[in-house]
Amino acid sequence: MASTRKLSSDEVNALIEGLGSESGAPSAIMDGEDVRPFQFGSDDLSLLGDYHALRIINERFARLARSVFLPMLRIQPRISSFPPEVKTFDEYTAGIENFMSLNISRIEELRGNLLTVLTPSFISVLTNSYYGGKIAALPSKKTEFTATEERIIELVTDGLNETLQVAWRDLMPINVSHQNREINPQFASFVDGAELVIICSFVVQLPDTDAASFDIIYPLQTLKPIAAQLRSRLQADVSEDDHTWREKMERAVLNIPLSVAARLSSPTVSMYKLINMQVGDTFPIVIGEGVEISIETEDAFLGDLGEVGGNAAINLKSRLR
Repeated sequence: MASTRKLSSDEVNALIEGLGSESGAPSAIMDGEDVRPFQFGSDDLSLLGDYHALRIINERFARLARSVFLPMLRIQPRISSFPPEVKTFDEYTAGIENFMSLNISRIEELRGNLLTVLTPSFISVLTNSYYGGKIAALPSKKTEFTATEERIIELVTDGLNETLQVAWRDLMPINVSHQNREINPQFASFVDGAELVIICSFVVQLPDTDAASFDIIYPLQTLKPIAAQLRSRLQADVSEDDHTWREKMERAVLNIPLSVAARLSSPTVSMYKLINMQVGDTFPIVIGEGVEISIETEDAFLGDLGEVGGNAAINLKSRLR
């Protein structure tokens, strides 16, 4: 919609003065020190818009990542995502501890890496809960992870990488493969310290204890080829199904208990005979074509009565419609 705002008197006077000036005279506004040369193709990579598509990916990833921590915590925690931030890698490492779990993975389609950062306290909570302990942070001042904690880190990293692949699927298919691990940010061969990175932070809500957090970090150069897609607010016309949800729903449906009954005959008897019936009396019945099998009171199959391994059994012959 076109704007209906009118120019003020000062704006009109400034416009007239500009038209009346010599066309070749340089404007006084352009004489400042803020003016700098510009080369096409060398735009500032930090100007990627509001990262709308990346925020959508992070929100989907936060929902799906709950199942990664379910085996360790025995609950599905609530995970929240923060808006992506752009910093240099040096600025990011200056704000974290020297002892962290740094997991470097490779994105083949973008020909770049990503970094998953887990705090030692979160690893301690996951390990303690996974082996039957309480969900609580344990005080510790260690400088390396135990073999058991390394295994937990491996399980979590693999699970998060698989979840990232699913979360990215609507924007573009990616394959994330693990490369190596470090515990000191100074020795992580991820990017140069002066390079810009996009930091995606996630908070895991834990019961009866402080919330835990972890970060997913992308180098800005890695996401540069898809900058236009990251700024896009359009979603895929055809979104693929959530296979994790479908598998869980299928398992839940298949585990529903159903009652099965085999009906040999349905005779009709008078009230007089029923009242005078005694132990030892013979009750005549008429057997039809076979045994009727009903599932939850609904007739389903017709079969023959037989025996298998000394136990009574029914051979299903046909399905009833």
